[in-house]
Amino acid sequence: MKDGEDMSSETTHLFDVEEINEAVVDVTLNEVYDALLERGYNPINQLVGYLMSGDPGYISSHKEARNKIMKLDRTKIIEMMVRNYMNKDK
Repeated sequence: MKDGEDMSSETTHLFDVEEINEAVVDVTLNEVYDALLERGYNPINQLVGYLMSGDPGYISSHKEARNKIMKLDRTKIIEMMVRNYMNKDK
């Protein structure tokens, strides 16, 4: 809400759950990537291993990376990655 706006205005505010979900996935993947890099792993290889197999052993527990990524649906992560790679909207 912007300064000066009140909740009783006649404006309808849109709430896009999918946009929020994608932002959470984006932030989480970046945090996991950074944690893996800090531990000396190749983050791309480790993330691909996890996404392909579902085995959380591919992700270090450093900085709670394993716990963070396990909270996300692997299918949604892959879907978002493919969509972003193809530069396609939903």
